[in-house]
Amino acid sequence: MKLSTPRWWYAREGAPAPITRALLKPVSWAWAAVTARRIAEAEPVDPGAPVICVGNLTVGGSGKTPVVRELLRRLPDAHGLSRGYGGSERGPLRVDPIRHTAAQVGDEPLMLSADAPIWVARDRAAGALAAVAAGASAIVMDDGHQNPRLKKTLSLVVVDGETRNNVWPLGDGSVFPAGPLREPLAVGLARADAVIVMLPADLAQPDPELLAALVAKPVLIARLEPAEPPPPGPQVGFAGIGMPWKVERALKAAGCELVDFVPFPDHFAYDAAALKLIEGRAEIFDAGLVTTEKDWVRLPPAWRERAKAWPVRAVFEDEAALERLIAPYR
Repeated sequence: MKLSTPRWWYAREGAPAPITRALLKPVSWAWAAVTARRIAEAEPVDPGAPVICVGNLTVGGSGKTPVVRELLRRLPDAHGLSRGYGGSERGPLRVDPIRHTAAQVGDEPLMLSADAPIWVARDRAAGALAAVAAGASAIVMDDGHQNPRLKKTLSLVVVDGETRNNVWPLGDGSVFPAGPLREPLAVGLARADAVIVMLPADLAQPDPELLAALVAKPVLIARLEPAEPPPPGPQVGFAGIGMPWKVERALKAAGCELVDFVPFPDHFAYDAAALKLIEGRAEIFDAGLVTTEKDWVRLPPAWRERAKAWPVRAVFEDEAALERLIAPYR
């Protein structure tokens, strides 16, 4: 059973937190040590083409996948690469959006495959080699900042810019499972070439304190903005992503007449019980159904006709800075 992301992970340093955090601290120290040793001892494979890694420093959603999509749009001869989290296929396998399902290749690769060539591979090096053999001029890797198997040419880390209502994307600096960080902040930043701070569309500027924490690296500001308006009329929203409450707020900010919202754990596989729950809420409110693109590809085919996917895209504040970063890989 998948568990929802704990909100207390994202409480600022000094804020009240459950005793669970203190109890998990020793486990987090061990996690960080194992990650550091794995990275230090690896011998990365050069696939013969540039590898742009879009990773993050935390567990859960930070806006990586929209950034990957935007980079693939700007680099038309590049191929995307993903581990295929949640999918049964080990790969290397090129995703076919018509033939494959999210249960086979994972929701994010399936979603991205509608726009660009996408490969899934548990062994990232094998996946990159397969993509290059198929003609990829560059590899845009979704996640993998902590994966040392592949030699990275450009490492970008995406940081969630949400800092309202005592929410702090880096928590109190604790590493998983005591907090959201995958490794200590300074360690993860040291391997990055630049940081992308992802803001919701309704937040004007990033918190100066957050920027100060990231000052060691160049910072680009991007926003998750609607690619189209939400569907009209009353809607019941639902989402199974790392921070589903952000989808609820984003829909409201975009003008959606949201009458109810049902959260699920990240990468949730929609079973009969969950679909019955969603259906019941829509009937109570005489409303339509709206969800994220990532959730929509996990729905059974019949349900994709009943629910509306609401797409968002990453919009960069400084387009020229982004172009300078990726120009060598065209």
